[in-house]
Amino acid sequence: MINKRSFDRSDDQLRPVSFTCDYLKTAYGSCLVEFGDTKVLCAASIEESVAAWRKGSNKGWITAEYSMLPASTAKRTRRETNGLQGRTHEIQRLIGRSLRAVVNMDLMGETTVIVDCDVIQADGGTRTAAICGAWLALHDALDTWQKAGKIKVNPLFDQLAAVSVGMVNGRLLLDLDYHEDSRAEIDMNLVINGKGEFIEVQGTGERTTFDRARLDAMLDLGTKGLSQLLEAQKQALSQR
Repeated sequence: MINKRSFDRSDDQLRPVSFTCDYLKTAYGSCLVEFGDTKVLCAASIEESVAAWRKGSNKGWITAEYSMLPASTAKRTRRETNGLQGRTHEIQRLIGRSLRAVVNMDLMGETTVIVDCDVIQADGGTRTAAICGAWLALHDALDTWQKAGKIKVNPLFDQLAAVSVGMVNGRLLLDLDYHEDSRAEIDMNLVINGKGEFIEVQGTGERTTFDRARLDAMLDLGTKGLSQLLEAQKQALSQR
């Protein structure tokens, strides 16, 4: 039974959040994102080409790759050398979809941006932390690309953030850590843009069903945390 939350926070409070931009010297854009004890390193690379199915379109593409380092969990996570697991494939597709929702790829030319999200330490909410950090890495990569004269207009037109919400022992909680997430009766991940519009809502009744009133309450709780994350991203950019 969960009574006291990590970092002595209330049910509607985020874990301590930190964004460290320009974490890597070798990437066009990078960010170390920390949600409590969850740490994800996001790095954006740019290639002046697109996949065969995209050639001739004069449009760009944004994609993402996600992985968990072997020592990111208490029990060693095996490297996925023989093909991606379903969970990994799902998460990196979510990250890619979310990023593409805030980029005008018509302005990129035939250029591909790959954002790598590597989980250094996992304590729940790795996919939502990865999305928040991936946006910052993408922001800096496209800014660098524009300053280098590769594109005339920055195609990034909006902000992006994500957070988890869940119900544990009948309590609605914001930003679940692993201890909470593993026991959640309802688990939800929310992704929004800078206008507060939803890009993705992933909600599952893990151990119980939920009605419209509870769904609305979870959306309201998540929106509160998302507005704080959007502001934290802006502060991270302004402090460089």
